[in-house]
Amino acid sequence: MNELGQIVASLRTDTGLIRDHNEDFVACWEPNTAEEAAQTGWLYVVADGVGGADAGEVASQYASERTIANFLAVDNITDRGQRLLHAMQGANDDLRQMVIDRQDNKRMATTMVAAHIHGQTALIANVGDSRGYIWHNNQFVQITKDQSLVAKLVEEGAITESEAANHPHKNVILYSIGSERVATIDLFEHRLTPGDILVLCSDGLTRHVTDDEISHVIRQQRPSKATQTLIDLANQRGGQDNISVAVIHYTNGQKQKERLVPANGHQHKTTITGQTAASDSGRPFLWTYTLLLSVVQTLLILLVWFLLRV
Repeated sequence: MNELGQIVASLRTDTGLIRDHNEDFVACWEPNTAEEAAQTGWLYVVADGVGGADAGEVASQYASERTIANFLAVDNITDRGQRLLHAMQGANDDLRQMVIDRQDNKRMATTMVAAHIHGQTALIANVGDSRGYIWHNNQFVQITKDQSLVAKLVEEGAITESEAANHPHKNVILYSIGSERVATIDLFEHRLTPGDILVLCSDGLTRHVTDDEISHVIRQQRPSKATQTLIDLANQRGGQDNISVAVIHYTNGQKQKERLVPANGHQHKTTITGQTAASDSGRPFLWTYTLLLSVVQTLLILLVWFLLRV
């Protein structure tokens, strides 16, 4: 991250434990000067490729890179929401053209969720079932709506939320970047306040980690640690898919440090705050509490033994 002090973010992707390669991709563009921040803002992308073989990983990377390139190339669209939609639709066109140029008959497509931050406004756009969340006003809510078969069935009342979690077709998505001539892109807008946290992720995370668990981790840990913790948690529970997550803190201007965090061979610009995780600060109390419980337990055992003898 830069020294502008508005945004602290970390992005990571992991192959998981079952797949032999990673079809997810994460990318970002962050300004280095106040002028760049005013003109362009921040842009973060998480994509989950589909298509098998090398098609998925090529699609997710190419579409992510083209989305950022298209967004930066067009500065004459004053409506930033339209600018983001234009960039993603352009990536859709670019990916479809690449498939034609390759002439290998491989279907290439990818889900995508992107967040653009400018001033106090966050724009979140998505295609497919990669998700965007926000922690705001002490509530953690999903911003995006899954463009998936089970989400549609739940919306229509055909199945329940619990049935959707174990549905045999829960991985079927309705829309993606590259699959249609015109991409079906949903756009959402949120007004940010200092302390808000955005989360972007692929379904490899949410199939193993609940919303409540994600909320707890991102509030207790700095972004660089939170992204690793969430990926580790998904892997501990099976790691059945590729796992990608971005945690983006909208800060109150505290100065941040800069470092690069590698993720599966790619390097992504991330930052960490100067404070330690809140969970670390509570350790002395936990040790004291545990010791006290041990003493009480020992006394109770002695008391029972004495009463039995009497």
